[in-house]
Amino acid sequence: MHSAHFRILKAVVVVSEGSARYRLSFTAGGLFTQSAPEAVRLFDRLQDWAVVIDALVADNALQSRTVASAKRLARELVQRVHELTPAEREILLDGLSEERAQLMWVAACRRYKFIADFAEDVLRERFLLMAPDLTVEHFEAFVRGKALWHPELADLKESTIQKLRTNLFLMMREANFLTARGLIIPTVLSTRVRNELVKRESSDIRLLPTREAS
Repeated sequence: MHSAHFRILKAVVVVSEGSARYRLSFTAGGLFTQSAPEAVRLFDRLQDWAVVIDALVADNALQSRTVASAKRLARELVQRVHELTPAEREILLDGLSEERAQLMWVAACRRYKFIADFAEDVLRERFLLMAPDLTVEHFEAFVRGKALWHPELADLKESTIQKLRTNLFLMMREANFLTARGLIIPTVLSTRVRNELVKRESSDIRLLPTREAS
């Protein structure tokens, strides 16, 4: 009876954890740190995110080769910037490059739980354990582990997994979390970025390679 009860309980847990499917549409674009301030300025003027997307496409602000690609990247950028609070978006306008990168990384994590889980379970965990590097093998192990609760990962083509991995590692390098050789770089937060991140019920400092308390 105990064994049967355990199997039922385990099945319920798997279904529960797997019910919230990962969004996995971050296969291109990097962090958008250069384009994010322009999106904020456009929104401050237009007050409509849909119109902001149209303006970004019309100006080819993301330097896309096709209109379809421009629309896809503009939507992706706006969806991430929309994850930030008004105060955080203000920092994007006048902040240092490091501050913009940190906030756009957090925006990506808020938009994509897959990235947030990787940031907390792998990037920050390895940093806190003083492991020096983060490699492709760590990403693959993360995907295999999460596939137990997220069957959408098990169904992905290898080419899609490679795109996710390539863009995620690009984002970490653009955020200055990783060197080109995959060594983890400690993040130093400015006071104003730290003050914004700790306002969340679960502090978003947990998503960064830093020893600051979250």
